[in-house]
Amino acid sequence: MRQNSSTLKKVGIASFIMILSVFSSRVIGLVREMTIAFAGGAAGEVDAYQIAFIIPEILNHVVASGFLSVTFIPIFSSYLAKDDEGEGWRVFSTIFNTFSIALIIFIAIAFYYSPQLVRFFAPGFKEPALFDSAVKMTRIIMPAQLFFFAGGMFMAVQFTKERFFIPALAPLLYNLGIIVGGLIGLVLNQETQNSTGMEGFAWGVLLGAFVGNFALQYFGAKRVGMKISFIVNLKHPEFVKYIVVTVPLIVGVSMTFSTEIFLKYFGSYLPNGTIAALNYALRVMFILVGIFGQAVGVASYPFMANLASLGKIDELNELLNTTLKYLLLVIPISVLFMVLRYEIIFLLFERGRFDPNSTRITSQILPFIMAGTFAFAAQTVVVRGYYATQNTWFPAIFSTAATIGSIPLFFILMRWIGAQGVAIALSLSAFINSGLLFTLWNKKSGNIGAGSVYLFMVKVIALSCGIGLILWKITLELKSILGGVTPIYQSLIVSTVIAFLFIVLFILSGTIFKIKEITVFTNKIFSRVKRLF
Repeated sequence: MRQNSSTLKKVGIASFIMILSVFSSRVIGLVREMTIAFAGGAAGEVDAYQIAFIIPEILNHVVASGFLSVTFIPIFSSYLAKDDEGEGWRVFSTIFNTFSIALIIFIAIAFYYSPQLVRFFAPGFKEPALFDSAVKMTRIIMPAQLFFFAGGMFMAVQFTKERFFIPALAPLLYNLGIIVGGLIGLVLNQETQNSTGMEGFAWGVLLGAFVGNFALQYFGAKRVGMKISFIVNLKHPEFVKYIVVTVPLIVGVSMTFSTEIFLKYFGSYLPNGTIAALNYALRVMFILVGIFGQAVGVASYPFMANLASLGKIDELNELLNTTLKYLLLVIPISVLFMVLRYEIIFLLFERGRFDPNSTRITSQILPFIMAGTFAFAAQTVVVRGYYATQNTWFPAIFSTAATIGSIPLFFILMRWIGAQGVAIALSLSAFINSGLLFTLWNKKSGNIGAGSVYLFMVKVIALSCGIGLILWKITLELKSILGGVTPIYQSLIVSTVIAFLFIVLFILSGTIFKIKEITVFTNKIFSRVKRLF
């Protein structure tokens, strides 16, 4: 128990660092989206910018850049445990060099065939000027994937050495790069009267990826002793093992990856601006997913991998169950966002080319996107249970099957209720995917404590519905009272009052219904804030 307590403490410290990082990056990410909304609103040019990410994201997926931490950490950790770090660096070099060469080749091919690829993945996007803009921005963004891959390797090294601070800066600098590029593009656009003002953001992607994900992470990895050499040993047992573990992640289609593709694929069939509106709503939801899911998942994974390597599956399950219970607290917060859907979109985005109609369309989509918040957050943690035991084939095959199975759902709901239907399909597929993955994990690992997670979920959903109903009625009354107040002041007053009442109801519910997780969560938040100031 002493070791488990120590592990949980380390996870807590690492999680706090990553939560601060993710929260900061999400705030800057919001500023990025606000800048994009100001420049392009919810219109076809922003759709073109979003479509420009499809091919680069596929390239990123092909070299498993997003999975480097979960595939490389266990291999490198084993060398550290055997006190054979030198061999670990040779394996690192082989993986780095081989995949870098492969990625450069893929980028060159995709660069040449960009028009055909964009047409295939966004078949409904046919307006010539916008299509050409999407192709041009695709080619600008594409080389950034090499920086993401290299940076992912450098961050994995730092995570293995239990260094989290410099990796935590990567998303911050990446988003800042996009903002800087976009602002420069806006200035140049005004001077040249160019009809396309989004290219600056594409160049900003390239800048942010180089500075935040490559240059800084190279520095961080060198600080912890990284030794990279120009060797390629494709027959090395650990390289073969890495390929075996990584291939299912490359072949498989993850939920987050499919979300980005489906949003743009099905959105391309809907009116101009739909992809932009869906993306704005998705980014708001991902703020909560990042804070509750991504940060905790990244921080807890090295400890999950360590418990799995020691054969302590019961302790791993205990850590997983506890983490999921705290993640469930994102449900009432997502309900708060549903209640304040109009105010959130209005205050965040309505300026420049983002007009009242854009606010109306996006705020109508937001509640259906927010419904999937917990599922997206939970998936980032549950899947790491499989990865910690170096089982990548099952979640990859399962997620791919679930993704393919959800395609009819997207088609039906898109044709039935348009953009809201796409949002509902995203949330439903996320819940089905995460729920089944957790259920199957429990059977496989003998997780006897899983029942408490399901029971707690029922309590939290019931509690959230009650709080949401109360806040919704108060919101309607407030809007009625403040009918003559200007929109911006009305939104500020309503948001402040409802957020305050939510905090009060949230804390009271934890006390009245003796929900330990709410009490512990709120106490830790207040404690951290008190220390900060």
